[in-house]
Amino acid sequence: MKELIEELKKRNIKLEENVLLSNFTSYKVGGKGRLIVYPTTESELVEVVKLIDNFNIEYMMIGNGTNLLFSSKEFNKVLIKLNNFDKIEVKGNKIFAGAGASLPRIANAAKGASLTGFEFAAGIPGTLGGAIYQNAGAYKSDMGYVVSLVRVLTPEYRIINFTNKECNFHYRESFFTHNKKYICLSAVISLKPGKKDAIESVMKDRLKRRMESQPLNYPSAGSVFRNPEGMASGKLIEDLGLKGLKIGGAEVSKKHANFVINTGNAKAEDIHKLILFVKEKVKEEYGIDLKIEQEFVNWEN
Repeated sequence: MKELIEELKKRNIKLEENVLLSNFTSYKVGGKGRLIVYPTTESELVEVVKLIDNFNIEYMMIGNGTNLLFSSKEFNKVLIKLNNFDKIEVKGNKIFAGAGASLPRIANAAKGASLTGFEFAAGIPGTLGGAIYQNAGAYKSDMGYVVSLVRVLTPEYRIINFTNKECNFHYRESFFTHNKKYICLSAVISLKPGKKDAIESVMKDRLKRRMESQPLNYPSAGSVFRNPEGMASGKLIEDLGLKGLKIGGAEVSKKHANFVINTGNAKAEDIHKLILFVKEKVKEEYGIDLKIEQEFVNWEN
């Protein structure tokens, strides 16, 4: 790792060493990260990935950390953040956006251009790259409905375009979920003309509903479990009387049972234990093996 850092510094590539991962995740927990790299261009990203591969070090892409739970151990892989890939441009009924652009910013751009179809994403706090990776969605829509093209860096360092079909979008997953060495650089979002007032009204209504139903005043990572077909995970958990259950500083939200919140002093291990406890209780009671929607990172023994 030391040699890699020296090489990156020689090339004036922006990086941070020994960062607190609690500052990079919405749960506000996690140990130290050895290295985060911030490429500014596609060619620089290719250079960074080649260097990392040459030193035989593993890496991981990170967006806003809104779906990740890092352990308290030191994370020794390289983290790559595409903060600088955040350009948004509207052309006709299409939005061209970089992987580092936030979904609320894209939603506002769509509203400003009187384009409808992206309202569902206005309250999702992640980046476009992360949203495509996990096919983020809400209100019976998701990225698979609106993304028409994705610009991708392959493991062979080639930059190619993926069609919507090639992205293989399914409920909370995509091609990229299962092929993590393919990096989303940017995407084309295809929308339909609409009326700005109506779009704004839908966005305001959904934000209001989120604020009323979700514990947005506490650190969390959104819904913990995927909904089984025809069921709501939150209802299953609530019916077991698990709302308000605490382990350390982690709590099953009293407002929405499918959220685990950091009440202020939670450790990553508190959240991890609580999620697994709830999962086991639901399986014991209902025979349903809930699928965890969030990604556990650096929990290997």
